[in-house]
Amino acid sequence: MDQNLDKSELSDEQLVQSTLGNQENFLFLMKRYEVKLLRYIKRISNFSHEESEDILQEAFIKTYRNLNNFDKDLKFSSWIYRIVRNEVIGHYRKAKVRPQNITWDTEGIILNNIASDFDIHKDIELKYLNKNLNKVLSKMDKKYSEVLVLKYWEEKDYKEISDILKKPMGTVATLLSRAKKQFGEEFKKQDIKL
Repeated sequence: MDQNLDKSELSDEQLVQSTLGNQENFLFLMKRYEVKLLRYIKRISNFSHEESEDILQEAFIKTYRNLNNFDKDLKFSSWIYRIVRNEVIGHYRKAKVRPQNITWDTEGIILNNIASDFDIHKDIELKYLNKNLNKVLSKMDKKYSEVLVLKYWEEKDYKEISDILKKPMGTVATLLSRAKKQFGEEFKKQDIKL
């Protein structure tokens, strides 16, 4: 690979190949995914910022150690998200703690996507949804809230979610359908007062 080539222009898979030849190139992959993955960890857990950073560093170490085993049939992003997800699960097991309150970043674009995809009545203002989204999602089964995070916050398609969760795409579709239903039910239970 040309040494003068701008690494930021390379695909993930090209960077993996480049890293196998020169370990310093792994820094480019880390920089590309650091913010996204840290945000993902925080969305699916109730860990502090420091704990989330520790989990991310462990995930990067495992990713680097296993680059030779990277399945080229997967997207690199799906593979690294799976590693991070497994690190979060492992951290829960070690600490024997289950999340009580999950904090969700609520951005306008995501709220619009959820509102339209869940067919929430137009008269419900997005600011209400923004204020209460955390409450609704924290009441849901973890398997359903997690699939919603992957779909709407991380903007993963069905194939990527399938790869991350190691579940068939049909199961992912079922989980999303049930998650939407449970989200709607929890939303209604909140006794909305506008």
